[in-house]
Amino acid sequence: MKKDKLALTAAQIRRWVLEAVYLAKSGHIGGSLSLAEILSVLYWEEMKVDPQNDRDPDRDRFVLSKGHCSPGLYAALGLRGYFDIDELNRFRTVKSNLSGHPEMNGVPGVDMSTGSLGQGLSVGVGMAIAAKLDQKDSRVFCVLGDGEIQEGQIWEAAMSAAHYKLDNLVAILDNNNLQISGEIDKVLNPYPLDEKFAAFGFKVIPADGHDFDSLRAALAKARQTKGKPSMILAKTVKGKGVSFMENNYAWHGAPPNKEQYEQAASELDKTIAALEKEVG
Repeated sequence: MKKDKLALTAAQIRRWVLEAVYLAKSGHIGGSLSLAEILSVLYWEEMKVDPQNDRDPDRDRFVLSKGHCSPGLYAALGLRGYFDIDELNRFRTVKSNLSGHPEMNGVPGVDMSTGSLGQGLSVGVGMAIAAKLDQKDSRVFCVLGDGEIQEGQIWEAAMSAAHYKLDNLVAILDNNNLQISGEIDKVLNPYPLDEKFAAFGFKVIPADGHDFDSLRAALAKARQTKGKPSMILAKTVKGKGVSFMENNYAWHGAPPNKEQYEQAASELDKTIAALEKEVG
């Protein structure tokens, strides 16, 4: 896809995230907004997937380890054609399968139920090992939160990934530097991330998580890496795309009120309108 079309897709993902969380009066908006470009590149360019055959045994797998950011994943899946995008209007209601955390048994395109932080990378390791044993060329992509890597299980999974030389596993760290109670280095400092993951046996690849050329280059390096798993350290902005939400940890899991929603919607609608003109 051309970059302007990818940018439009990312903006549309953000707009649906806002809509879903506002209507539900609940949900994690900040970390969903920071994922928009990453999800766009993965689902529209990088991953081998087919919305019309979402259980294809040869497909690539995606694990949203930071499962509370389900609005971002649901928006991407809806826009990609896995289900009617209007279903996001019923997010977190008893009439919908789109619950607060992804559920693989009720939502087309969701490869793993997640939500308990720290477990997703272990699942990704298992999927990658299974693909190796089945001699399939499918790959596994796992998105982690930077606050989430304070969990010990992440590092156990990282050791396993390197031990089994899982070059079909690509972890992507959404490094927006904020978690529910503040800046991650002030809550429980995980830095330096590059040195730590390199020491655990990963090919470490830095990237700008909002720049498509940077993300494409990072994914290309991961594709070319042999004999070890890859970790893309994607520098992002929590709340990206909405001025008053950006770099503000208060928007980790708070829904906007009517006035805030209208301001955010106005900003995102202007972005979408400008990008639609570029796309033509």
